[in-house]
Amino acid sequence: MSGIFGVDWSHPSSIGYPVIFGGVLVGSIVPILPTGAVVGAGAALAMTGQLNLALVVLCAVAGALIGDLVTFVAGRGGRGPLSRFFERRQSAEKLAGARERFGQRGWLLIVVGRMVPAGRIPVLLAAGALDYPWRRLLPAVAGACLLWAVAYALLGVVSGGLFDNPLVATLIATTLILVITLVVGLVSRQRERKRKRGHVTTS
Repeated sequence: MSGIFGVDWSHPSSIGYPVIFGGVLVGSIVPILPTGAVVGAGAALAMTGQLNLALVVLCAVAGALIGDLVTFVAGRGGRGPLSRFFERRQSAEKLAGARERFGQRGWLLIVVGRMVPAGRIPVLLAAGALDYPWRRLLPAVAGACLLWAVAYALLGVVSGGLFDNPLVATLIATTLILVITLVVGLVSRQRERKRKRGHVTTS
């Protein structure tokens, strides 16, 4: 049975699409899953002929977009139960900093927040708390999700192109993305510490 993009939905490998969509969606709402690794693994499988690359990216973008909008809505007004749930998992300092910078360059923060580990939720909560307008939010979030999905899919494409075995390609893609995420996170935290020290020195 063929469907979108000529995908045979009766084939067992097609379960990968719901897994990619669901994994990215859940990980975008509650950061318990490495969503970038989910996308990279799906792209690696696509390069070995198990999945369709365009549909992998589409599922990732859809899951990320819905998850980001849920997070934004949770921050609207800053007093709802969902907002408190998210804020308990973020430092007050990070949230305050995001709110302060948002009024100046909101769209850029949304894009950068999506790409930087642990940067997305504080930014989106700040956007919600500040009642950032939907007409500006939607294109910024959609563009950020597309850029994010393509970036992580490319890492998976590299792994899938080097290894014909689907299991090996998936493991390599997942490991590569986790390592890159860890390095980017460490660099980001180091820069933040330097910024704080500079602020203390000049104040």
